[in-house]
Amino acid sequence: MVPHTLGEDDPDAETLAVVLPPDVSGRLDKALAEAVAAIRSEISRARLQALIAEGRVTGPGGAPVSTSAKARPGDYTVALPAPVAADPRPENLVLPVLFEDAHLIVVDKPAGMAAHPAPGSETGTLVNALLHHCGDSLSGIGGVLRPGIVHRLDKDTSGVMVAAKSDRAHQGLTDLFSRHDIERRYIALTRGSPSPISGRIETRLGRSQHDRKKMAVLRSGGREAITDYRVERAFGRPARAGGASLAARVECTLHTGRTHQIRVHLASMGAPLLGDPVYGSGAPAAPVRAAVAEAGLTRQALHAAVLGFVHPITSEALRFDTPPPQDMVTLERLLTEL
Repeated sequence: MVPHTLGEDDPDAETLAVVLPPDVSGRLDKALAEAVAAIRSEISRARLQALIAEGRVTGPGGAPVSTSAKARPGDYTVALPAPVAADPRPENLVLPVLFEDAHLIVVDKPAGMAAHPAPGSETGTLVNALLHHCGDSLSGIGGVLRPGIVHRLDKDTSGVMVAAKSDRAHQGLTDLFSRHDIERRYIALTRGSPSPISGRIETRLGRSQHDRKKMAVLRSGGREAITDYRVERAFGRPARAGGASLAARVECTLHTGRTHQIRVHLASMGAPLLGDPVYGSGAPAAPVRAAVAEAGLTRQALHAAVLGFVHPITSEALRFDTPPPQDMVTLERLLTEL
């Protein structure tokens, strides 16, 4: 079973510096909430808990803190994501529902749908769809702009997501992600093929020093990122003996959930995702380019295929497995013909 925490700080995040005194005691989230309220009274303890779960609160030494940690004195940093212009509104959007009860909802998010409102994606998000579908039952513990959201997929990544419909479920799911107790498997179509054909990528990930909008593998700092990968199928003959195949289907299992983790990790192995506009440096071979164009792929070829976890309220073991959408299915068929 493996996890996620919501991503890294936004480049435009507002940063709050908080100092806890030497005599501080009790739960860290409570102590921090009281200290933050003295600076920004509108930030509730529930909102702070959500920020901690997202990895946006760091403690002495710069390490992210846990929602269940004990308070200790020192300097803390709270990164507030850039606000959007207005509160999200319910929208009647297509939302494939895989499972739903009184506590949570599991959906198959389509590519092109952002998880929550943000600058440039104020409408048409999963939050807008959930507000319409779930109505007043949607949990607000994640904050006004992210009600019910406990993890996210990139806007152009398709696949399985879970959202909370009650505060109890939200806290329970947040704890599962914090403990790395969520199974998450992804299917990626890559330019070339990683070598060796299976293994573990274990690095530090953080904001690129050259482009704050990109993530990068860092020598120091950042946060631990672990991805297991396995080449399920290679496509096209290598251009030379011992060379890499032209493309590959790769299964990735996340053991952490950093922003753009799979995209950065596979690119660092010399096998970036096909269609990735950010990390896909270098053009694929001509036959692969033609297949991408014919398939109509206009995004990174990444699908969150499996999500498995224990229901935080009922203790039922849940596991959801969805096939990639049509653009990736068509592209894989075309790649098999190379």
